[in-house]
Order: sequence, then C-alpha cells, then structure tokens
Amino acid sequence: MTSTFRTLTVPLDGKEFPGGLPAFLVRDDVLCWTRREAGLAGFGEIARFTATGPERFLEADIWWRHLVLEAEVIDSVELPGTGPVAFGSFAFSKTSAHESRLIVPEIVVGVRDGQVWLTQLTFDDGPLTGDGALAALDRWLAGGPAAAAATPVGAGPTAAADPAGDGTLGGARARAGGAVVRPLPLAAAATLHTGSLSEEAWMAAVEAGVAEIRTGALEKLVLARDVLATIPSGVHASAVLRELAARYRECWTYGVDGLVGATPEMLIQVEGRTAQARVLAGTLDRRDAHGEDGLPMDYATRVLAGSDKQRHEHEIAIQSLTSQLAPFSEAMNAHDEPFILELPNVWHLASDVKAELAEIEGHVPTCLALINALHPTAAVCGTPTEVAGALIRKLEHLDRGPYAGPVGWLDAAGNGEWGIALRGAVIESSTNVRLYAGCGIVDGSQPEAELAETWAKFRPMLESLGISS
Repeated sequence: MTSTFRTLTVPLDGKEFPGGLPAFLVRDDVLCWTRREAGLAGFGEIARFTATGPERFLEADIWWRHLVLEAEVIDSVELPGTGPVAFGSFAFSKTSAHESRLIVPEIVVGVRDGQVWLTQLTFDDGPLTGDGALAALDRWLAGGPAAAAATPVGAGPTAAADPAGDGTLGGARARAGGAVVRPLPLAAAATLHTGSLSEEAWMAAVEAGVAEIRTGALEKLVLARDVLATIPSGVHASAVLRELAARYRECWTYGVDGLVGATPEMLIQVEGRTAQARVLAGTLDRRDAHGEDGLPMDYATRVLAGSDKQRHEHEIAIQSLTSQLAPFSEAMNAHDEPFILELPNVWHLASDVKAELAEIEGHVPTCLALINALHPTAAVCGTPTEVAGALIRKLEHLDRGPYAGPVGWLDAAGNGEWGIALRGAVIESSTNVRLYAGCGIVDGSQPEAELAETWAKFRPMLESLGISS
C-alpha cells in the first residue's frame, strides 16, 4: 500500500451510451449528479471525510486540498470533473447532529458536451491502465450486494391502488393511527405518516412566523416539514434517481449516501474563475392553472411576476446571494427581471447570477470556501440569517439533516457544482423514505396556501417512489 492518492482519466471513445449519464444509475449505492443526460456517476469509496458544526465546510475544504495536493494525476481529457473528484452532502444547520461528508469514489463516469470519460481513483500502488479502469467499472456495474434489483424504471412499486376508482384512496382523505393518507392514488400498501409536526401544527408555525415578521424582527422565514413514506415492496435508490432524471431534466438530480432528489436551485457552480448560481423564490403549483383562460405560461407570468408578495420574496433571495458573493468577485451580473422556470410540478420565479472570481491572498476561492460564505441563503433560511435560523429551530421541531444543505461535487482544479438539496428525501431503510419540503414565509403568507405548496414540492419524490399525484 502507498499513501499516495493516484488517479487515471481516459476517454471512452467509440462507445455508445444511450441515455447518457442516467444509463449508469443502476446501483442503489451510486453517487450521482446529472442534468440533461450529462454529469457524473461514482462507484465505490476509497476515502471519506465527515464533520459537524459551524466549521464543517472549511474543515472539508482543508481535508480535500491536502488530499489532492500531492496526488499523482494522469488526465488525458482535462474537463471539469476529470481527475480527482469527490461527491459531497452537507447538513443544513451548524447545530445539526447529521454528519456532513465528502466521499471519494473508486470509479467515476463523466458525460459532458458529448464527451464521455472514465476515472479510476486509488491509494494502491498497482498499475493504472485504461483496461484496468474499464474492468473495474464492469465489476461495479455487474452486481454486488448493493446493486439495484433488476427492475426497469417505472416498474416496481408504481402500480396505483385506487379502490374507489376516482383518483383517491378509498375516495376520501383519511387518518388512522398517526398515518396521513393524502388524496393521491398510492403504490400498493404504501402509507404516508406525519413527520415532526402535524399539518395543523405546521400551519400554526407558519402563523407564528408571520407574526414575528410583522414585529419587524425579520423579513423572511423559510419553514420546512417532513413526511415519512413507508413502501413495504421496497425502495430502490437507482430507480428513484432514473425517474427523477427523466422527469426533471431541467433540475440537477443528486444521490449521495441515501440522500436523493432533483433540485432546481444551484447554490454555486465554479468553472475556472467563473461562478454561477440559480436563485429561486416564488412558487406556483401548475395545477392551479387548470380551468384558467389563456396559455399556462401566461397565467404563471401574471400570478408570479405580477404578485408583490412573490416578487418581494424573490428580491430578498437575490440580495442575499449577491451581497454574500460580492466580496469574492471582481465582476457580477444578475438580471433585473426574474424569469419563469417551468417544471413539471410547479413554476418558479428564477434568476441566474454570474460572477468572475477575484484572487484573494493570491488564490481564487474554492467551491467550499464560497459555500461557507453563501450558505444558508435567504431562499432556504430567511433574512436576517441568524434571526431566521434561530426561529427555524424554535418552530420546525425538526433536524433538517442534509435537506436544504449543499449537495454536489468538486475536483482538484477547483471546479465544482453545488446545488441546494431540495425536492428530495433521505432513504432511511429498505422500506422507509423521509421526504422534506419548505416554503418561504413573508408578510401576507397564508398557512393553508403554504401547506398546499409543500405538497406540490413533495410531488417529484412522491411520483418517483410510485406514489402518483
């Protein structure tokens, strides 16, 4: 054995991969980051870093930079995501007991701009060859105890049980023994259970948050809630990820250590000295457009862009990100007017921000240094941050764990993509999945409307689990 970190990256020229990166999502323990058929998939694990507390980002940054400092890198592709790569997921809160983590895989497959590559990473002193890397990939794809069941996407726990034949379970909403059965056709025997707060208690928390906002203590608060899905027929992370990647192509589908989801919000993307972010705030359920006159996008523009409440919430989120990113930038561009982001379940007010990073003490800031400065943004916490964070802990009665925390990847060259872990869930066991959703609360927020918004945001995960809506 040697303590030297070594990597080999080779192109996969002349090989056909129909479906792009999602075609590699065939194991339940896969590490995943994909959008529009591009991205990265990782297999195995050769190193891991974990941390908790307020310094978790900086501690991870130090660990990664030390690890790659003297790495022996052979890279004939030289694109973002080649060479040494780690996947990561970080707790939302500095007070969370959940361990933030960076995971270095043994094998990485990358797809970008029509190019496909393979990276093998090791601490062993054996030879690294292209044939050896391909053989290692074949071993991971062939099977093993964590391999996905041979179930096609859309099969497995997806057949809806609808005894009433009217799109509901039993034709009505029902409660029993703590279980909450929504008016959804559920996968056979699937149940949804209340999380940390009942619907009524969560709506009371929204009322309390609005009351605090009206005192002037804060401008915005983001409140989250959880539900637990129990699926006796079993949960396969690989099938969930493939469903999300297919349904939500404009989102970034992620999978790290049981955390799965498809986020529409990019916290920070770094390529060379260019940093980009996508900020979302302001949401409209697409089902609300049913029965409306005119085109659905016209309705979305009128209701979202024409709403003082929605625009105020969005402006707070933009100001939060740009003010925190400014000290690291020598130039920045953010559009004055947000655009309407159309997703299968909702519309969002969205804005893209682009910045040229400045050298600070002779170095361009790393991804994790930027995350340390940016997280949590007003889009997932509120503003002022400290006031909102304390109120979240008081009202939610929930450790968010990795929900609404940064999730993504980074390489040794300083490139990386880190989304905010939204529209996601944590697979807690072979049959239990905990789903999370949150809403931005401002003066004028209505508890019933915010509750309905959480169900719209649960929809991507519910559908990917075969719990149709």
